[in-house]
Amino acid sequence: MASFPSDQAEGLRRMLAGPKPRIVSVVSALGADEKAATLINLAASLARTGSDVLLLDACGAANGLAQRLGAARAATLMQVARQERGLNEVVQMLPQGFAVATLARENLHRALQDVDAARRLANAFGVLASQSDIMLVDAEPDADDGFPIPAMQRGEIVVQVSCSGSSITSAYAIIKRLSARLGRRPFGVLVTGASPTEARQIYENMAQAASRYLAVQLTSIGSVPADADLRRATQLGRPVIDAFPMAGASVAFRQLAGRFARIDGGVARIPEYA
Repeated sequence: MASFPSDQAEGLRRMLAGPKPRIVSVVSALGADEKAATLINLAASLARTGSDVLLLDACGAANGLAQRLGAARAATLMQVARQERGLNEVVQMLPQGFAVATLARENLHRALQDVDAARRLANAFGVLASQSDIMLVDAEPDADDGFPIPAMQRGEIVVQVSCSGSSITSAYAIIKRLSARLGRRPFGVLVTGASPTEARQIYENMAQAASRYLAVQLTSIGSVPADADLRRATQLGRPVIDAFPMAGASVAFRQLAGRFARIDGGVARIPEYA
């Protein structure tokens, strides 16, 4: 891939230069398996840069990230909000170098009808986020096209998309619904399962459409190619950067982590594409 143009790099710097804690909610137009693999590998890659990373399962699915990572028995933030468990019981550190936590294991829409419960959950979320450099949230919009925690709506939002037509259509629809609900704001785009050329074309097409029809700015976070080694690493239960460090996906995740990592007083580093 060619280097980012200067305006694209500056846009990414602005997007990623917010104060600690950085809360990055990832919404996907792909299946649960692909999204989970992306989040787990990105978290492991960020941890390798020296960042303190927390991966928060906020989807509430039976086979969510916490379950996949063997951390489903830990307390949830909702239990903390109800004063049933302590905050120190929520986070579980993993051998991959990052921590994992769960927002809730119940219907949040119903639970958050209680204003006090919603406030206490938001407070617990804020305290938890402040304990990490980066909180990566496995997120999904609710029935009202919003997120259960206000801090998630104010933070960075990244939409994952692939090269399939249905995924691109779905990703654009997600951005359209979120922008209608949350107001005009930027979104990041992460393309997975595509070659560098395909990824750039997908991003450019989406960015043009979003700017023209939604008045929304998109920023390219980067891309990860389709890679059999990534699938094999997932089957082994290991990050691809550990199992197959020379794989194309490993190179891509290290580049992604480099874009998220902070250096020199909080300025995001924008490495050149090879």
